Amino acid sequence: MEVVVALSFAFLVFPFPSAVGALSSNYYDHKCPQFESIVRGAVEKATSNDKTVPSGLLRMHFHDCFIRGCDGSVLLNSKGKNKAEKDGPPNISLHALYVIDNAKKALEVECPGVVSCADILATVARDAVVVSGGPYWEVPNGRKDGRISLASDTRQLPAPVFNISQLKQNFAQKGLSTKDLVALSGGHTLGFAHCSTFQNRIHNFNATHDVDPTLNPFFASRLRSVCPAHNKVRNAGAPLDSSNLIFDNAYYKLLLQGKSMFSSDQALLTTPKTKELVSKFASSRKAFERAFVSSMIKMSSLTGGEEIRRDCRVVN
Repeated sequence: MEVVVALSFAFLVFPFPSAVGALSSNYYDHKCPQFESIVRGAVEKATSNDKTVPSGLLRMHFHDCFIRGCDGSVLLNSKGKNKAEKDGPPNISLHALYVIDNAKKALEVECPGVVSCADILATVARDAVVVSGGPYWEVPNGRKDGRISLASDTRQLPAPVFNISQLKQNFAQKGLSTKDLVALSGGHTLGFAHCSTFQNRIHNFNATHDVDPTLNPFFASRLRSVCPAHNKVRNAGAPLDSSNLIFDNAYYKLLLQGKSMFSSDQALLTTPKTKELVSKFASSRKAFERAFVSSMIKMSSLTGGEEIRRDCRVVN
């Protein structure tokens, strides 16, 4: 617990205007004054028991926002013949949903019917970054929860095999820029990648090369030892970067060294503009954190939904 508390103070503060569209950074000041502390407590408690919680929460928020906006639809359970987002192929490995459940339960006691699951998810993502030693920012709130969640919609999520054109188009459809793309990719500084997400780079890459030639040979060899061609070890994989429990700019440094995990990571080096941004963020953690905060606020302001759920897993 001491590590978590120490990390929670290791942040930089980046102010921004109090409102983004219909959202406001002081939305719960009077409606639910304990909102921030309850959510932060849920994240810190969970992280003290499981250091992989922050990466799970950050990824979950990203996956939520890229489908119908940030409306908490990724939290809904499948029902009957309807397969929900969380059961779509890219989301099978999502974890730490219980953190949102725990925060919601406490908030329903403190201020029933006031706080949306979408706002909880946006705020736990921020707190996940902070507890991992990253920057703090004020999260604009006031989102509503969505009532629609379809596994088929997870095809809208950017895939780890995307090239730069596909990535740019995918982000542009959400109103996000090339800079947002490169900055948000830095979220890969936290977490773990399963073999299936980078297998294409280390086995049968193309007709000429078995391994992606842009990969550092020693790094590729290590990945191949963990993920053999016919890997049968469930949940086998590798950390996304060398300090995968700490929010820093190591992701960009490793990318420039040929030690990235996904084809979509390597794609960031294939155009002058994106490569320039990668180099900038690799050389300056502060520049990365400022860009990341700006892009997170922009992404989390993609709103949708129409209700305040009493239970984050089911519609009212």
